[in-house]
Amino acid sequence: MRLIVFFDLPIETTEEKRAYRHFRKFLIQEGFIMVQQSVYAKLVLNGTAANLLRKRIKKACPTKGLVQVLTVTEKQYAAIDLMVGKEQDHVVANEKRLVIF
Repeated sequence: MRLIVFFDLPIETTEEKRAYRHFRKFLIQEGFIMVQQSVYAKLVLNGTAANLLRKRIKKACPTKGLVQVLTVTEKQYAAIDLMVGKEQDHVVANEKRLVIF
């Protein structure tokens, strides 16, 4: 499964910028990778792990702005179609991955 976090946070005041940086750093420390600007994804083992991570994300959310979390299967995530741009070399985006824990 993948957890995908979409966020749109205000960055007009110093306090809002600080909250944005704190939230972004939280996502990176939790193991999320940036898919696009303000879109981060993370591989999780199962629904229980996804629910626990959702709770941690909810606690870390800034008070202003919009944060959304979407859970998709690996097969759904691997079916992403690239319309414009180029693929990133360092991200494996298919269902033939080897994950060792």
